[in-house]
Amino acid sequence: MVLITFVQISFTLISDNLNIISKLTFRRTFNAGKVIAGYYFSKWTKKPHQWGMPISIAIEPTTSCNLRCPECPSGLRSFSRETGMLEEKFFQKTIDELHKHIFYLTFYFQGEPYLNPKFLEMAKYASEKNIYTATSTNAHYMDDENSKRTVESGLDRLIISIDGTTQESYQSYRIGGDLQKVIEGTKNILKWKKELKSKTPHVIFQFVVFRQNEHEVKEIKKLGKEIGVDEVKIKSAQIYDYENGNERIPAKEEFARYKKTQEGKYSSPLLSEGENGCWKMWNSCVITWDGKVVPCCFDKDAKHQLGNLKEKTFKEIWMNDSYKKFRTSLLKSRKEIDICSNCSEGTKIWL
Repeated sequence: MVLITFVQISFTLISDNLNIISKLTFRRTFNAGKVIAGYYFSKWTKKPHQWGMPISIAIEPTTSCNLRCPECPSGLRSFSRETGMLEEKFFQKTIDELHKHIFYLTFYFQGEPYLNPKFLEMAKYASEKNIYTATSTNAHYMDDENSKRTVESGLDRLIISIDGTTQESYQSYRIGGDLQKVIEGTKNILKWKKELKSKTPHVIFQFVVFRQNEHEVKEIKKLGKEIGVDEVKIKSAQIYDYENGNERIPAKEEFARYKKTQEGKYSSPLLSEGENGCWKMWNSCVITWDGKVVPCCFDKDAKHQLGNLKEKTFKEIWMNDSYKKFRTSLLKSRKEIDICSNCSEGTKIWL
């Protein structure tokens, strides 16, 4: 039984990876090669060299959210930037400019994507451009109709946030959420995948580990298997106020992003000084709902704006002085940049 399960999981992962690879055209592959070469040449010379366009972008459907998660700016309603919805025409214009270069679209940043009434139409538009599309949802809007439309949209990856296997542990972080709705929504998606004989979306249960739910890691894997999701991902939690400890930091170090020091403080996940630079700044960016271009998903309040797509073309922004200065600062010292101090990603090459 264990062997059969392992084979099934391996098959779905291989299928998903092959789906990503299938999006690579000659032009996109050549562009990716230029981006990788430029990144490593920049690391070697300690000066920024950008030879290609991004291979991946993230676009924010909305900053609105129905939940009140305490480590999330959307949940806390703590943004200094405005709350709003991505406009379909602006989205299409952006995709039209970039689709020959990018092959991966992360269709979320802050907020709940399904609150944007045009979200699935936009996902379909990107899918029709042969771009791999991924989104993350709290699954409170996955009724039968939306689930069918999701499968029909061609969405390639659906990450479902499910941080608990009981309502008590789930709502300790997903404040205002209903675990049963998440489970029902997941079943709806899987039902329509089967009825429409679709291989997509690749459905992932994402379980962010906190102290309140760390005892349920085995249970979420079991639940994922019972329901029939394609994958279960266990993720460490990003905590803002961690230095003096935090009630949400897991007790087990294997699940914690922050480590307790001899002084009793908690250390940041920042990579060592010898690992300056960041692959994200060469291969991707984040575009907010209102067109601001920011470095990555750690700049949740869009404090490091590098340009605005409602004023300039993407290529003008991607190659501008603001981007050069930011890449230069990354190559010198990541410790000097606030959004990098709580980042666990860094220099690895991935999407």
